[in-house]
Amino acid sequence: MDHVLVAGAGPVGMVAASCLADAGIKVTILEQSPDLPDDLRASTFHPPTLDMLERFGVVPAMIEQGLVCPQWQVRDREKGVIATYDLGVLKNDTNHPYRLQCEQWRLTRMLRDRLASNPDVTFQYGACVQDVTQDANGVDVRLEHGETIRGTWLIGSDGARSAVRRALGVNFEGMTIPEIYLTLSTSFPFHAAISDLANIAYISDPEEWFVLLRTASLWRLLLPTDPAETEEGMLRPERIEARMQGVLPTGTPYKVHHRTAYRVHERVAEKYLVGRVILAGDAAHVNNPLGGMGMNGGVHDAFNLAEKLTQVIQGADPALLGRYERQRRKVAVEVVQSQALRNRNNLNMREPAKREAAFAEMRATVESAEKHRAFLLRGSLIQSLRDLEDVA
Repeated sequence: MDHVLVAGAGPVGMVAASCLADAGIKVTILEQSPDLPDDLRASTFHPPTLDMLERFGVVPAMIEQGLVCPQWQVRDREKGVIATYDLGVLKNDTNHPYRLQCEQWRLTRMLRDRLASNPDVTFQYGACVQDVTQDANGVDVRLEHGETIRGTWLIGSDGARSAVRRALGVNFEGMTIPEIYLTLSTSFPFHAAISDLANIAYISDPEEWFVLLRTASLWRLLLPTDPAETEEGMLRPERIEARMQGVLPTGTPYKVHHRTAYRVHERVAEKYLVGRVILAGDAAHVNNPLGGMGMNGGVHDAFNLAEKLTQVIQGADPALLGRYERQRRKVAVEVVQSQALRNRNNLNMREPAKREAAFAEMRATVESAEKHRAFLLRGSLIQSLRDLEDVA
């Protein structure tokens, strides 16, 4: 019986495992943490991702626990709203013409609950991958505590610092963004304090841009930070308070629930497929979080990969997995990474004439029904999925 090992129990690993388990394939999920992580990570689900997740029956619960956001906007820090994009124009392209703000850990727990009664699925926590070797018939994963687990295939969905990718010796080419990204969550009601504020807002400014994202219970604030500032310094409560008052002076202290500082990379693995080992999600590509491209692109990887791997296990030519690599690597380079970089450049633009030209283009886009829809098809990753059939 074929046995697929999945390294990493984030959204990508859990989606891949769920697809395989539904096809009757034995799966072991290796998660290095003692439980499923619930830290401050991605929270934006795009329309086609929700369409895909419908097969698991989890979308109604995600909607109940999350926040439906039919619109998102670009704002100027001084002038206010520049353009408001309305995902309702995609009503004929998706069952979910909106973004859903729902923390990714909610999805992973729902999928774990769904898999709990499946005898062919095993969860192993505290399973830190140390090394990977393979032969013509299978893959051996050696864990940090010494145990070796063998499977017929291994999916490396163990994040940006993927131990699976390192063990394969696959280059992770790209660049590191100069700023540190500081992410905070607060119960302060920005929607009540800022006029015409959408639940998802990208605020452009030549000195300090920032992002505001609303979830069901909190607002998340993302601030770019000078890398010369130490992590200890940028996370000091008084420093955080000063920066939040700089975003919106309130006269009273903000209540901060979470704080995280992290470096951001723009990288794509040289290969996604090495023998019987396949990379997906952040293990294969990472980018800045602007626009919610990373997690959604990774989940799309998982569905694509699981479909093809299931066919191979059922007797199809293993060369089919090469198409997964060609399709999804192309999307990572030409769509996910490019869009994320473009989002950052738009927010970070400093020259007044260039800023005004960019704003004029945004306004023209939302004023044209054709341009508006085309823009949202690209930004929500629907177009990238449609274009996959052109990749042989």
